[in-house]
Amino acid sequence: MITIFTNYSDILFEGFKYTLYSSFIALFLSLIVGTLFAICQVSQKKILRGIATAYVEFFRNIPLLIVVMFFYVVVPLYWFQIDGFTAGTIGLTIYTSAFIAETVRAGIISVPKGQMEAGLSTGFTYNQAMRYIVLPQAFKIVIPPLGNQFINLVKNSSVLAMVAGLDLMYQGDLIASETFNTFDTYILIGLIYLVITLPLTYLMAYIERRLEIKA
Repeated sequence: MITIFTNYSDILFEGFKYTLYSSFIALFLSLIVGTLFAICQVSQKKILRGIATAYVEFFRNIPLLIVVMFFYVVVPLYWFQIDGFTAGTIGLTIYTSAFIAETVRAGIISVPKGQMEAGLSTGFTYNQAMRYIVLPQAFKIVIPPLGNQFINLVKNSSVLAMVAGLDLMYQGDLIASETFNTFDTYILIGLIYLVITLPLTYLMAYIERRLEIKA
């Protein structure tokens, strides 16, 4: 294992870098998209609720690989060219945003209805009350499940290997095919994923504790 790490450190670092890029881009975008769809799910407008619910239920109930392959195979075939890294990151964003939307929605409906009513009675619009009163409280409630979604996102980024996304798993496959030492290679890849996910786990736990202290 040490030999593989030493001999292929450049390749592993390249994969590590692309995994981080994809994960952080997808994390940022899926949080925004997921939050917007969560707000639409509890909207007073029926059409927005319908669209958001259809989006969430559709992408939560199909495999991530199908979403990624759609952008990698179908989009270039009928619309425009897209590389594996971009296709994988877009697919990862869309897929994860559906789970984040459901998580944030659960947080929103957990906030007492009186909070929204109090905001409206003070002159806030619905959107302002949602933004400044309800959402901050909702995010405090859903920090633990959101943390789990973020960690799952990092692990799911390995799907980029299926579309030549240059990520850590893709580079691991190349090393394994060249050295025929699959055991050591994939154990090493797994340990590197731990290097990414464990700090994220501790960070989310720290944020949760800080929020509890302030509460």
